[in-house]
Amino acid sequence: MEPGGEREQQQRELRRQAAEYYQRHEVPQRLEEALNATYPLRPADLYGHLANYFSKYSKPPVICKLVGKKVLDGVGRPTLEVEVFCTVKNNEKRICSTVIPSHADIFENALPEASDADEKERNDSIKTALEWVNESVNAILKDMQPTDQCKIDKLLGEYFTKKVEEEEERKKTEKQEQETEISIPTCVSSSPAAVQAGKKKASKIGMKTSVAEKPIPPMEPIEPPFCGSIAIAGISLAVAKTGATVNHTPLYLHIAWLKHDQDLPKEMTLPRPMVTLLSCGKSSPGKVKLMKEVMLIPPTGLTVKQGIERILDIQKEMMWLLEPACKASSPQLADSKKGSARNTGKKAPPPVLKRISHLGCLTTGFDTLEQPLVLVQTACRNIGLELGIDVYVAINCAAHELMDYTKGKYETLTGTLKSPEELVDMYVDLINKYPFIIALVDPLRKEDCQQWNNICNVLGSKCYLIAENASKIISNLVINQNIQVPKCSGLIVQYTNQTTVTDLIELTRILDGQRHITTLGSPDGESSDDSLVDLVQQNILNLLILLKKQNLMHFLQQSRARCFPSLSSHHWLRARTLLSQDSTLHLT
Repeated sequence: MEPGGEREQQQRELRRQAAEYYQRHEVPQRLEEALNATYPLRPADLYGHLANYFSKYSKPPVICKLVGKKVLDGVGRPTLEVEVFCTVKNNEKRICSTVIPSHADIFENALPEASDADEKERNDSIKTALEWVNESVNAILKDMQPTDQCKIDKLLGEYFTKKVEEEEERKKTEKQEQETEISIPTCVSSSPAAVQAGKKKASKIGMKTSVAEKPIPPMEPIEPPFCGSIAIAGISLAVAKTGATVNHTPLYLHIAWLKHDQDLPKEMTLPRPMVTLLSCGKSSPGKVKLMKEVMLIPPTGLTVKQGIERILDIQKEMMWLLEPACKASSPQLADSKKGSARNTGKKAPPPVLKRISHLGCLTTGFDTLEQPLVLVQTACRNIGLELGIDVYVAINCAAHELMDYTKGKYETLTGTLKSPEELVDMYVDLINKYPFIIALVDPLRKEDCQQWNNICNVLGSKCYLIAENASKIISNLVINQNIQVPKCSGLIVQYTNQTTVTDLIELTRILDGQRHITTLGSPDGESSDDSLVDLVQQNILNLLILLKKQNLMHFLQQSRARCFPSLSSHHWLRARTLLSQDSTLHLT
């Protein structure tokens, strides 16, 4: 056959294969439909219109790779960022990223040794998480659709379980090797003097036990976060954001669809702010240790913007009251700029120290529990507001940080110790004296179950009693299917470590029938990622949410610049949000 004839035959074969290919994918029919639908419209951008028309026939995006990065959180500690890349219309595209807030139980005034150990542990965990994201999990999730949240979270859970089992096996092997290496020690006879000294020492110990305080329930062992577990939470949330993005849906609606089986809820609720203004906890100056956070909640009937602006006005007034120039005179006189009619003759707060904590709120020192509340009262009165009507107060007591285990009592003030029973009586007196306090967070350790029952019986109808330290690992609560927390109005959980979005949704389903107020808490190391707001926006949690400061930037950029010009975006304020539903208790 001549070369020209062979070439023509190859072309005919190629045309035949092309026709079969296009027929198999219904390209002629699609083209005809597109042209028939386009001509009556006569769009200005013809090819743009055709591109949009044919995009609905393209394959759904699939994950092509994950990228993990080490970044810094709001307090300068290392944490994890997860980026998701998808194959969209045959092109690799970066869809979104998420930064998981880091978590630590280290206080601001911790010893250098403890801080160094925490920093080393954190760096090791981030290093392991980066290996998981960039290598093993990257291969597992490749070519999966980001909208398959449940399937992806199941694979993440199985991967995490496998890693835990591998670590336990490794530790078991190491322990066996160490036991085989240990030689049997030779017996050494004790000298009479040593025996006598031992007897004397034992007798002293016996004397101590005879006069020991009434035993208290010991603290439950703290479960340290598994090294690298933050990768699980980061990947799960990043996948959820990616699924929402490829569906052109806000993340909160995407989460609502996941929870309600692709059905949108009939009502949508917006959060109400609950802002931390003062910190008078264990790490603050002064004698008061019980008030780790003093928070304000605006009343119902205000928009979120109005509520935040009201609280910012109060904080601005408080900062003015705490200025050194104002310490010489009574803060009560400051209300002269609003009119002296509001002077009720209450004793003014004493001079206090002032600084900004790592939470972004004022850290002050007081000598009594009443003084910070009087300061808030004064600030409100100076701008024409009344506590209990125009704004309410909530207190994070963080009682688990105050227990003196050698004496079995709580150190509420420096040198002042109270038994659990006495602490309950103190709370009753405080709420009766200041009825504008509508919530107490961690008023007791979770181990003091009897006293939780007592305080709920006495104060349950007057304020919310919320347990924050009761459980921090959501996945454990979901696995157990039994919420082992003391009797309380609700609890706070945190989205971190091995938690997945599916775990969070499942936990809310478990709690729905238990009449618990569920709070999503943000760890101290906040980031600029606003995804946690979407987790709560559409009733994924029942009532409370812990918001980050960056989530208010949409309408408060000018207010922050006006009120807090010296504060960076990472050290501005810490906010909690109270959803407007089911808020009849002291809030109407």
